Amino acid sequence: MFAPDALDQILQRFEFLEARLMDGASGADMVQLSRDYSELKPIVAQIRAYQKAHRDRDEARALQQDPDMRELADDELARIDAELPALEQALKLALLPRDSADAKPALVEIRPGTGGDEAGLFAADLLRMYQRYAEGRGWQVQTISHSETELGGLREAVVRIAGDGVFARLKYESGVHRVQRVPVTESGGRIHTSAATVAVLPEAEAVEIDIPAGDIRIDTMRASGAGGQHVNTTDSAVRITHVPTGIVVTSAEKSQHQNRAIAMQVLRAKLYDMERQRADAERADARRSQVGSGDRSERIRTYNFPQGRMTDHRINLTLYKLDAVMTGDLDEVIDALIEADQTAKLAAMDA
Repeated sequence: MFAPDALDQILQRFEFLEARLMDGASGADMVQLSRDYSELKPIVAQIRAYQKAHRDRDEARALQQDPDMRELADDELARIDAELPALEQALKLALLPRDSADAKPALVEIRPGTGGDEAGLFAADLLRMYQRYAEGRGWQVQTISHSETELGGLREAVVRIAGDGVFARLKYESGVHRVQRVPVTESGGRIHTSAATVAVLPEAEAVEIDIPAGDIRIDTMRASGAGGQHVNTTDSAVRITHVPTGIVVTSAEKSQHQNRAIAMQVLRAKLYDMERQRADAERADARRSQVGSGDRSERIRTYNFPQGRMTDHRINLTLYKLDAVMTGDLDEVIDALIEADQTAKLAAMDA
């Protein structure tokens, strides 16, 4: 089932890292060693449990040769054989290739799509949903940029979410989210369909994405607010254009210096994500085995308010708990997406 040499190499690497950490590595070496050690630790635990079960089974088989111990050995063998399939499955999951970005903080960008004012209101609802979900998991949420409409809807928002396993869980949220409900702006009680787009990007460090100064054009402009409110009287808003790709990032906070830093942070994340998408496209078979492609134009979910229903179209999951979902109760759908993704990858591994 598993190549013994491959498992032994993982164990040897883990023991090497453990020894280095005990010897007291310092600085950047310590950070990298600790990260590698932490990533391998759960894998090693599964390998050792799997190997121990096989050793115990060999011992039980040997004891079957002793007439006085045969009944006890038969019971022990039955127990081990019943446990082995679960141990094998757990080890398979542990050995699945890891997304190098899973441990990173995420930048979540939300914009209204079709639907006018109602789309902006729905986009604001999605932002609150993710903020509450993050708070429930003990993650930290930082607003990078935020712009509202006159009705309190969202023109655009970018938030940074940091914590344990943030991108690993939120990466499935990228795509088009559709809502079906009676808008507050609708006097006739008719149900409208609107949409908002969510992009979840792994945060990129400056050392990971080098942006030459000659590749960007920086423009300053007058900031504007909702309904004339909070309008800056100085040209503090910053728009950065990445000339090679045409990506445009804008930040309109009060400080021009802060806006440059914010815009560069978002631009690095977008370029890092673009590189990840390019690498995924080159691995077409692996990409097809994943749940959702991360394509921002893919409709991934529908929120039907009249029926209290949320449907995730990628895995045909329907939950009749929309009120709970909108208040941040997302674990059931995200867990299902992770499980479906793992199942697809395991099937591809066994093919």
